[in-house]
Amino acid sequence: MTVRNLVGALGLAIAMLASAPASAGVYSDDLGKCLVSASSSEEKQQLVQWIFFSISLNPTIQPYANITPAQRDGTNKAMAKLFEKLLGESCSKEAQQALKYEGNAAFAESFRLLGLVAGQEMFASPDVTAGSAEFTKHLDVEGLQKKLGLPAR
Repeated sequence: MTVRNLVGALGLAIAMLASAPASAGVYSDDLGKCLVSASSSEEKQQLVQWIFFSISLNPTIQPYANITPAQRDGTNKAMAKLFEKLLGESCSKEAQQALKYEGNAAFAESFRLLGLVAGQEMFASPDVTAGSAEFTKHLDVEGLQKKLGLPAR
């Protein structure tokens, strides 16, 4: 394995940073699968946008994000509609079963799966892939490979 291969895994790691490992039950698995399959690509993009808008409220990131209150309200409205569609229509049977047998934690786990899938789709964009790898031009690949005990190129 080379440092470049390790860098390739960085995108996935970034997408998973906000989620702690959890073990899903049968019903939250079913709900998660339903949420993923019932969400269009556009809806998954809306979810990622909402996550980005929410993260941008962190004081460390806020100075770099120029999100207007109207944009924030628009993405909140889109998320409300998406949640209503997914939980109230498309996946209501799975949601009822998950809530009944596994409680509120099932919802968190199911939506975590949807967020991971949506994030993976966004990271698949060639622009995002190229942009996330730009830091490597400043990386001492040979030095890092040596420190990790990896063979030189």
